[in-house]
Amino acid sequence: MKHLIGLQAYDIRIKEKLAQKEKGPAAMQKRKEDLAAAEALLQEEIDKLGAHNSLSRETEREIQDLDERLKKSEGKLSSIKSNKEYKAALKEIEGIKREKEALEITVIEMMEQKDALVNACDDNRKKTEEMKQKFDQDLKQILRDMKILDKDLKELEKERDRCCKGTDTSLLKKYDILRGHRNGIAITPVIKGVCQACHMAIPPQKFNELIRGDKLMNCPNCARIMYWGEDERYQDDEEAT
Repeated sequence: MKHLIGLQAYDIRIKEKLAQKEKGPAAMQKRKEDLAAAEALLQEEIDKLGAHNSLSRETEREIQDLDERLKKSEGKLSSIKSNKEYKAALKEIEGIKREKEALEITVIEMMEQKDALVNACDDNRKKTEEMKQKFDQDLKQILRDMKILDKDLKELEKERDRCCKGTDTSLLKKYDILRGHRNGIAITPVIKGVCQACHMAIPPQKFNELIRGDKLMNCPNCARIMYWGEDERYQDDEEAT
């Protein structure tokens, strides 16, 4: 029984270490996804700024074209002979000026929008860089932790193997079957007549048999191998767990 109690203690610790180890890749993946989201947002802001700059240059070219049209139209005024053509030319010039004025207002608005886009890019670039640095630091720490966990697991596996060698083969097989069907817990103490795994009371007659300790017994409710938890022989083993 002492071997089984010790064996379960190792299995519990191994299970805990494996659970901790599983958290490593999940944590790395979460940080990777957060960084990818930040980089995608930064790229989106950069694309917006690029599109804005292209539209701004196109608008400025349109203003230049209007300036050329305005110069040509104004240059023609001196050669116009009829009053009707002169009025038509003035109307055309006025239309070009209005169009140019509207575009110039648009350019001013776009300059203000550009400032906001540049600031957004700068902020997101800074945040992304900070996240990248934090990601690299976290990744190194996680890898260090995983390495320590691997070392601990190897040591525990060695201790477990050593414990298995001192346990009867048929009993070990029964232990492994129970462990597989009872969420990793095959051995349970009974304290004050109550199974500490399923928390059900043991019938008085069976509890008296358990106290005598002259045979292997299973909990009548959860079927785990049970032992008298108040037996001084097992106190050190329980404290070690």
